[in-house]
Amino acid sequence: MTGVVDGPRLLDAVDIARGALIDDGHEPGAHRAAVTEGEWAAAHYFDADLVGYRGWQWCVVVAGAPGADTVTVSEVVLLPGEGALLAPQWVPWNERVAAGDLSAGDLLAADADDVRLVPGYVDTADDVDLADGADPDQVAEVAGELGLGRERVLSREGRDEAATRWYEGDSGPDSEMAQAAPYACCTCGFYIPLSGTLRVAFGACANEYAADAQVVSAEFGCGAHSSVVGPSGEGSPAYDAFDDGVLEIVAVGAGTGAQADPSS
Repeated sequence: MTGVVDGPRLLDAVDIARGALIDDGHEPGAHRAAVTEGEWAAAHYFDADLVGYRGWQWCVVVAGAPGADTVTVSEVVLLPGEGALLAPQWVPWNERVAAGDLSAGDLLAADADDVRLVPGYVDTADDVDLADGADPDQVAEVAGELGLGRERVLSREGRDEAATRWYEGDSGPDSEMAQAAPYACCTCGFYIPLSGTLRVAFGACANEYAADAQVVSAEFGCGAHSSVVGPSGEGSPAYDAFDDGVLEIVAVGAGTGAQADPSS
């Protein structure tokens, strides 16, 4: 080319851009667009007929310089176009982890700024009663419930989030199991209330045939409640026993009709 390279000259440099792709070992398709990228650069777009890259396009950036009469190739890159097939947006691992993903041997660290946790010295309003004249064992128990000695404890946000999740989950009062239960967990002998503020609303089930070792709502319930009375085994409650001794056994003879059994 001759003369000073300017914006229009760069936009017309389709053959130079195509040649750069061919020299790089590619087979560009139709030229789709040329876009000015400033006073001394322009981008040329070509169809990219590559397996697995549906909707992608080649982009060749050509450039010039003040007073120069040549066009140079600055960059060759493959870019997604409209409707291009793309990989899913990347999500950090700690946002991909879901409940139930943790298995034996796995380590899952809470973020330093996890709102569910606060330093152990922060008051989280988790009420614990300390009786007058408490002995050292009681003091140690209360200290443990308050989180003394632990670097981080559950924050109010963490406690409220857990309570909402448990209450609205499969062990809450609105679940199918609870709706069909005759009694609530709070009146069951297998129910072990939690400590602290959550005590009034949640506990652990100690019935191995029910929700054993699971946290359940005090308003949850199941058919294994300690007050459920089993069947007595004294026969059907709907009908009296039927005496089959009153039956008359008869034999049916060919062509003679029914006759009484002499032994009856």
